[in-house]
Amino acid sequence: MQRIGIIGGGAWGSALALTARRAGRDIVLWVREAEVAAAINRDHLNPLFLPGVALDPGIVATVELAAAVHGADALLLVSPAQHLRGLVAALAPLVPARLPLVICVKGIEEQSGALMSEVVAELLPEAPLAVLSGPTFAAEVARGLPTAVTLASADRALGERLIAALGTRSFRPYLADDLAGAQIGGAVKNVLAIACGIVSGRRLGDNARAALITRGLAEMTRLARAKGGRPETLMGLCGLGDLVLTCTGLQSRNHSLGVALGEGRALAEILAERRSVAEGVTSAAAAAALARRLGVDMPITAAVDAILHHGAAIDGAVAGLLARPFKSEGGY
Repeated sequence: MQRIGIIGGGAWGSALALTARRAGRDIVLWVREAEVAAAINRDHLNPLFLPGVALDPGIVATVELAAAVHGADALLLVSPAQHLRGLVAALAPLVPARLPLVICVKGIEEQSGALMSEVVAELLPEAPLAVLSGPTFAAEVARGLPTAVTLASADRALGERLIAALGTRSFRPYLADDLAGAQIGGAVKNVLAIACGIVSGRRLGDNARAALITRGLAEMTRLARAKGGRPETLMGLCGLGDLVLTCTGLQSRNHSLGVALGEGRALAEILAERRSVAEGVTSAAAAAALARRLGVDMPITAAVDAILHHGAAIDGAVAGLLARPFKSEGGY
């Protein structure tokens, strides 16, 4: 796997391009915006999405999907979750039948409730799939700071080839085979990060945040099991690791959105100020709907969905959670 095509030139796509270059790969980075492609090729910078980080001169940016696919040994899919279906549909005529696709997107499709792997498999059923997930702030990965992630693939040989292609001393993928668990962890942690931000914005205390992270992990695990995942997967980097980072790190877009909500600001106002996507906003609705369909109890997720999308007052939603019956902690 020498030539890697990266589909998505935001902060995370640019960071993955940098780490793959450090691993010695040849990189073609597809970006939607012509001005971003020009800046990457001319100045070796992505000031729109990853300001202040110098990009390797060997990273080639293009606005042509065919150029990113041509000759690639694998494609990394790094678009926002709700855009993935359209992007894969555009890729479908260009992608060879057995070209490995690595899903680097964290979310659940809002309209269908599908995991990202289910979306890709529907449109490209012959493509070998893997999922890259875990506790990753793009700016830290781009700067080469130590990072560990989960690389999930049902094909162990494929997973090992991808790890050999992408892994470095500072970017350490750990192999797993539970694609459903890895994806549920990555999607639901963004919802829980909004909840933790609300706790911080409302000044409800560190005890409340710790309780929310712990009970949120139980919710995440229940949903993963209902989708065929394994509880132990959620104890790893793509579950607990990502949850802790996103619920406590100041760089988290979802956590900072929750803080602003907790301080009394309106969601529309917060979103209008941002160029980057806070995946937890759409994932809250998608995860809550999926949980209802599967009969999974996810009260924190449901409360976040109610606040974001159904006009629920924050104090009322918190009161509702605190009024729930006492229950045993054991099991999921």
